[in-house]
Amino acid sequence: MGLLRHLTGRFTSNGRWVAICHSSFAPYSNSTLTAQQIDEEVAKLLALKAKITPDDGPHKFTLKTPKGTRDYQPQQMALRQQVLGKIVDVFKRHGAETIDTPIFELKEVLTGKYGEDSKLIYDLADQGGELLSLRYDLTVPFARYLAMNKITNIKRYHIAKVYRRDNPAMTKGRFREFLQCDFDIAGQYDPMLPDIECVRIVSEILSDMKLGSFKVKVNHRQILDGMFEACGVPSDKFRTICSSVDKLDKSPWDEVRAEMVNEKQLEPEAADRIGEYVRLNGGLELVEQLLADPKLKSSKAAQSGLESMKLFLNYAKLYKVDTVTSFDLSLARGLDYYTGVIYEAVLLGDGTSDVAVGSVAGGGRYDNLVGMFDPKNRAVPCVGVSIGVERLFSVMEAKYAASGFKQRTTEVEAFVAVAQKNLVQDRLKICCELWDAGLKVEHSYKNNPKLLAQLQYCEECGIPLAIVIGESELARGVVKLREVATRKEVEVPKEKLVEEIRSWLQTNKATFPILPANGAS
Repeated sequence: MGLLRHLTGRFTSNGRWVAICHSSFAPYSNSTLTAQQIDEEVAKLLALKAKITPDDGPHKFTLKTPKGTRDYQPQQMALRQQVLGKIVDVFKRHGAETIDTPIFELKEVLTGKYGEDSKLIYDLADQGGELLSLRYDLTVPFARYLAMNKITNIKRYHIAKVYRRDNPAMTKGRFREFLQCDFDIAGQYDPMLPDIECVRIVSEILSDMKLGSFKVKVNHRQILDGMFEACGVPSDKFRTICSSVDKLDKSPWDEVRAEMVNEKQLEPEAADRIGEYVRLNGGLELVEQLLADPKLKSSKAAQSGLESMKLFLNYAKLYKVDTVTSFDLSLARGLDYYTGVIYEAVLLGDGTSDVAVGSVAGGGRYDNLVGMFDPKNRAVPCVGVSIGVERLFSVMEAKYAASGFKQRTTEVEAFVAVAQKNLVQDRLKICCELWDAGLKVEHSYKNNPKLLAQLQYCEECGIPLAIVIGESELARGVVKLREVATRKEVEVPKEKLVEEIRSWLQTNKATFPILPANGAS
């Protein structure tokens, strides 16, 4: 006997099932239904409901984006594209080429690469196929790409979305879905030459953005390991203590020390010795001081890392980035795959127009990551940097909002306007000629628009030029070329219109201006 014979009832007007139990259900009272039997009977009930209550009524739900995500308006997208354009220009200036990889990877590719941050990886539901996870960053997929394609040297940039199951702080540019912008150099090269170029690239990008003062903090994984060794940290705790030190940019030393001692069972004396070092920052003079430090002299890792840092800071002078570079022993970067120099760029803010959001770039050397994916463990040395573009976008949006300016959302160079009725065909012909010439042009989709409305549209959208056509002008073979901002008009022969527009644009360089928020020119 099926469950439907004993469990009957009816559906109410709102589609809710009201069950009626009969005495004939008694045979099941002393028996146990299997999960499969229950699923089959429930499926029959749902099929019955679908037949008698068609799913065409209104549904109430909250319209929102998922936590940690957002939509982008045309002004925001225009700003993002402009910023990314400047960043890509810097990458190309340094000879980089671009690639792309899937937004999800095999789960085993990502597992064990991020230390304590592995808990932030988004796993995809198993659909009966491969176990997959959304990519956490672009570095591990890049290493997989190198190993899979047997590439031993490349200078690449990659701009794509990544996903982290983090607690978002969207006002500070921290999201669960966000754009990452990476530059990496893979290959066997001489020490610190690729590493210092990454810092030079960060400096160029932040200088081009004109976001105020910034600092690039640098350290070395060997220096950290040597410091932990000299302070009495057991070798099996290096990575977990490094993860604690990495929190010093967000938490005071007392909280970090408490985590080391109470949660990670580090001896209090060792934690105190670490505290003496992580307060230090400077330049070449600090490197010399640490090279002479009695505790660090006993550590080969520390001595090797300090010599590398000395070379790095000397190169920084030659690349003219020494004034923005600071050797900082509190910089740890908790990701497990770093093996050498590490760095992080922070906006300092000036207390007025600058919006301080902390770290806006970070990276380092990871020489062993590619080898983890190679069957023969063949290593490809790599160094790279990730630009925190979401935070840069947040800073620039805040600056624009405070100053009352907005970004143009189109690149239209000229608007074809009509001053009289029944000129649709003439308007379309002129648009076609200008598009064929490669100019960015638009017009009204109304047959007989009012001239004032067309000119107001040009002002609101920041379109620099208007081409005004009328019956008398067309009869004489001319059109009026109007500067929208100044309202100055000149008559131009139709056959010279393309030439005149190009000349004006070249002279005024008005392809993509920034406009006041009220739309006035």
